[in-house]
Amino acid sequence: MTQDAASGIVLDPVDLEIFFHKFTAVAEEMAITLQRAARTTYVKEAGDFGTALASPGGRFFAYPRVLGVSGFLDSDVGPSLEAIPDLEPGDVIITNHPYASVGLSTHMPDLHLIRPIFHEGRIVAHAWDFIHSADVGGGVPSSISPRFSDLFQEGFQIPPMKLMKAGVMNADFLTLYRSNCRTPDVNLGDINAMLAALAIGERRVHELIAAHGVETFMQAQRDLVAYAAAKARQVQRRIPDGDHVFWDYLDDDYNSPVPVRLRCCLKARDGHVHLDFTGSDPQVEAAYNVPTGGRRHVWLTLKLMHFVYSTDRTVPLNYGLFENITVEAPSGTIVNPEPPAAVGVRAATAIRINEALVGAMSVAKPGLMPAPSGGVMIPSVLVEQDPATGARSVMVLQSLVGGTGAREGGDGVDGRDSSLANQRNTPIEKTEEESAAVIVDYALRPDSGGAGRWRGGTGVVFSVRIVRDGSAVLGRGMERFVFRPWGMAGGKPGANARVVLNAGTPQERDLGKLDMFVARAGDVVTIMTPGGGGFGDPLERPADVVRDDVVSGYVSRESALADYGVVLDGDAVDEAATRARRDAIRRGRPGLKRFDYGPEREAWDTVFDDASMLEFNALLMRLPTSVRSRRRREIFDRVVPGLSAGVRPLQDAIGDPDAARARLKDDIEALRRALAPGEGETRRTS
Repeated sequence: MTQDAASGIVLDPVDLEIFFHKFTAVAEEMAITLQRAARTTYVKEAGDFGTALASPGGRFFAYPRVLGVSGFLDSDVGPSLEAIPDLEPGDVIITNHPYASVGLSTHMPDLHLIRPIFHEGRIVAHAWDFIHSADVGGGVPSSISPRFSDLFQEGFQIPPMKLMKAGVMNADFLTLYRSNCRTPDVNLGDINAMLAALAIGERRVHELIAAHGVETFMQAQRDLVAYAAAKARQVQRRIPDGDHVFWDYLDDDYNSPVPVRLRCCLKARDGHVHLDFTGSDPQVEAAYNVPTGGRRHVWLTLKLMHFVYSTDRTVPLNYGLFENITVEAPSGTIVNPEPPAAVGVRAATAIRINEALVGAMSVAKPGLMPAPSGGVMIPSVLVEQDPATGARSVMVLQSLVGGTGAREGGDGVDGRDSSLANQRNTPIEKTEEESAAVIVDYALRPDSGGAGRWRGGTGVVFSVRIVRDGSAVLGRGMERFVFRPWGMAGGKPGANARVVLNAGTPQERDLGKLDMFVARAGDVVTIMTPGGGGFGDPLERPADVVRDDVVSGYVSRESALADYGVVLDGDAVDEAATRARRDAIRRGRPGLKRFDYGPEREAWDTVFDDASMLEFNALLMRLPTSVRSRRRREIFDRVVPGLSAGVRPLQDAIGDPDAARARLKDDIEALRRALAPGEGETRRTS
């Protein structure tokens, strides 16, 4: 039983449980309303939206369990509210600005609406929702391109402002908005659905207050948050005390071939967790930056939320779950960029941030977390032009992911990965109804999951045949073309991603990472996503399970022999030959790896070790933002000249690692000497 000294309200555990379900029901009814009333495939089919109730201060105390995007639970609408000093009943705030909203909107296609809920002149809560819009202007259809270097290229910027004032729509804003996006009618249809969902939230809050009283309603908010915080801390005590370090990489920033490093030091103390991202690379002149405002942020803490909720499903979903977490995200780094850095493809970086967190937790306690997933979330987009009217349509073909990583005791999930957001497949029938394109193939990808005692989940193969000349296929968040999803505890890494044009024909060629590919009628574009990492020694996987994987098409016969040591005679296991094969593999290998990163990363880390990169990035951060990226690339070009020359694979580009290490040492020393006279002098001469 709890009693608040100020209000005198007493809520026992039964009361709290009832309020938890009532609050959740409100958020879920908002989500159902929004999804049913929306017009775009992004919202209706893919589920790229969210709803919640926020406290008067702006943090979420009620959130759906399964509807919409799962990862935005720790969002903060407070800074957007502070930008509007004269709130009154009937107001609705709109924003999509990553910096003005202090990371509420993490890229500009995400439109956020906030409706203050008043009771007798006092704000008692806020209703919130967001959608991913089909287009908000900018340099390309769908508004997202990895090559963009600043926010002005990414579309129509909306700082927090009133969409509705005292219940009256801001018609001037709508006129301006219509003129700044390619799909205004469907976008406005989604906005109307958002407004309907907010109205539902406000109505249900008033009903709860009428039934229980306003002070009880407010006390329930506070108590549920405190309850979630206490339960989450208990789960986080499973992380051993200490400082646990891990880092991972983006393949590159698209505008240069230089890998981008994300480093996390997890500091655990009796259930309190501090995440320090010092040593991560500086912000990039591309759309991979993550706008966090240097605060605790959804993209920095997501894996801890997964860990807590997977361990204890009774934890209420509210911001209390994060109250025992603090972060340090240095300004000017890729995890806290300075405006107007582009942020459109921030999800690719967010995935890698959270895989670095998975690694840090696995360093703290092996087996605490599964191996990483395929590490991609690719909204594949099709742009077509109607030959009769000239009108262009922008639609999502599919939100493509890889498989999940294996864990101690279980295989990864094949072809599905909700580690960033629980988005859904777009029905192929819906795609072909709304476009002329034809989906040729959508299947699991053999041999893409990392081999292990427990196999990583497979990625997928997705092929689309273009029917109209001049149609464009866009891919967002394409990653893991270079660095593989690593295996754990002896497990092997998953396969790399690929994008292929006209596979299996004389015209076949690799397209690499897509930005926007303009196709000809008849072209087939195939996207192959990575599988998750394997867990445990592949030679310990039961031979009959490997046989079943082969029969089912998850694993090829070649992989069964090479990776698992299983010899098949037709569809039967040759037991004697398998024992001999496995014994031979054991004798010939050097031993099991705690983390198997694949040859690309192992070669890279041999040159660019943690101590060197910490010093290098610390020196780079002393340079002005305007020259930092250029200087960084110049140094990498000198250290690894094969990188810019396009030599592949990466280990061949590095060449002699000893020579590369010597060049890196010389360049770090030269940069240190250049900065020695003082930062001010360096700024003038850079």
